[in-house]
Amino acid sequence: MNWTIPNILTVIRLAAAPGVAVMFLYFARPYADWFALLLFIGAAVTDWFDGYLARLWGQESKIGAMLDPIADKAMVVIALMVIVGYSSMSPWLVLPATFILFREIFVSGLREYLGDTAGTLKVTKLAKWKTTLQMFAIATLFAHGVFEHYFGMSSLGMDAGIVEDILAGREEDVVGLGWKMRGMIWSANLGLVLLWVAALLTLITGYDYFRKALPHLKDD
Repeated sequence: MNWTIPNILTVIRLAAAPGVAVMFLYFARPYADWFALLLFIGAAVTDWFDGYLARLWGQESKIGAMLDPIADKAMVVIALMVIVGYSSMSPWLVLPATFILFREIFVSGLREYLGDTAGTLKVTKLAKWKTTLQMFAIATLFAHGVFEHYFGMSSLGMDAGIVEDILAGREEDVVGLGWKMRGMIWSANLGLVLLWVAALLTLITGYDYFRKALPHLKDD
């Protein structure tokens, strides 16, 4: 392997994927949420830089082209597994996460079966937007974990009535907590919307790849 800077960034991103799950094994929340969020954002940034630098410096390589999509998929799949497992919103997350995981396995299976003709399934612009949206959705959901466990009701000892007063601006004894509660609700809603949109794009791109692969799947 040629250890160019773009390839090193790709390997770091690949290693960071299981690191997101490890954060929840060794740290209590909300520290685990903070570390997972920072690690995920850092890895997502390298996803842009490694490709950009490889093209800029003429350092594109076969090993980099092979590892780059694997690192992306590993980051998304492991992060979704952690979020579904630890989030209180998991019932609403299971379906879009299932769509995303199903598509990744399905397309990977298509590429493996097609072998030398897998070039038919080149990454499209819509697929790149899908990956970008997945990254934003996951980062937002990790941010929700920070709000939920650092500013959340369980850590503040608030009941539903106090929460309603805060959101309505009527609770004078807990001035300043309103924006924290709004942040928790905002991050949850935005994260869910982004993940559902990403899941929809995931299914669309998966169907597009299947349609392109159909001519190669017909019996003689």
